[in-house]
Amino acid sequence: MNRRGVLLGAAALAGCASMSGTPSRPIVIAHRGASAYRPEHTLAGYQLAIEQGADFIEPDLVMTKDHVLVCRHENEISGTTDVADHPEFADRRKAKTVDGAEALGWWVEDFTLAELKTLRARERIPQLRPDNVAYNDQFEIPTFAEALALAQQHGRGIYPELKHPTFLREQGVDPVPAFIGAVNEGGGQRAADIMYVQCFEVGAIRTLAQMSSIRWQCVQLASVDGGPWDQRDTSYAEMLSDDGLRRIAEYARGIGVEKPLIIPRDAGDNLMTPTDLVARAHATNLVVHPWTFRPENFFLSASLRVGATGAQETLRLRGNLDAELRAFYAAGVDGVFSDDPAAAVAARS
Repeated sequence: MNRRGVLLGAAALAGCASMSGTPSRPIVIAHRGASAYRPEHTLAGYQLAIEQGADFIEPDLVMTKDHVLVCRHENEISGTTDVADHPEFADRRKAKTVDGAEALGWWVEDFTLAELKTLRARERIPQLRPDNVAYNDQFEIPTFAEALALAQQHGRGIYPELKHPTFLREQGVDPVPAFIGAVNEGGGQRAADIMYVQCFEVGAIRTLAQMSSIRWQCVQLASVDGGPWDQRDTSYAEMLSDDGLRRIAEYARGIGVEKPLIIPRDAGDNLMTPTDLVARAHATNLVVHPWTFRPENFFLSASLRVGATGAQETLRLRGNLDAELRAFYAAGVDGVFSDDPAAAVAARS
């Protein structure tokens, strides 16, 4: 993309988010693409998200044996590709322990990019998204460079997540230098100007934030439970205390948090009164981007579901996502990660 195209894209995003100040309106982040409509982490899913009005597309990044960043939710790919149908890769199946959790399957870091490109993507949760199964085996695994080029082509931002950087380094593939190299090749600072980079670990984004050659907009991810794998004596709860937020603000521009940390649910699975997390984060000049907004009943609070209450077959039906999104927008969040970017755009307006 030429310089004029990048500048036009940045100008288009300026109405949604100031990368140096509080967003003027919440940004819509396409969570793994338009995942409610296409298998996640495919160029087709990212393209549809852009057409639906997403401001940013979000690729999760893992790394190949030959040190190329590719877009997969996890480095174990048996549930998101047709790898099990490839007899030539049968002997690659093995058990690994990633961040304390053991799994048996096929792992991106055991494949070259050329080998991965022979695989095709599949729907990760077919029981909830049966319509997406029609797109199985149609799309390649994209590289980060391909996703970045697509975002730039359409003047949209990109919001990559570095997955399991400590584990990958232990496997002999370090995603941080590869990420820096890919961004430099994709435009350097011009690319970073319309990018957030996120991670559940601390070290990787601290490293990026301390670089002098490129200014990064880093986001610290946090969930309700647990803590960063590279700081196992620290919990996310501690990191989201007032002192913890001030420490995050030393290296990050924002926090990406699990939804109940902003609006919890009661024992009946209904939305409660918002917490003070958004206000406390804003007091330390951190933006707040909660995850993940999904349209199916299975993911929604009880009062927002449609159809027969408790009926198993209704869990995949789409409920009142609009009401959930509006509640979080009203709570003052600065952006949302959504599998349904069209719904998030509509609710915002």
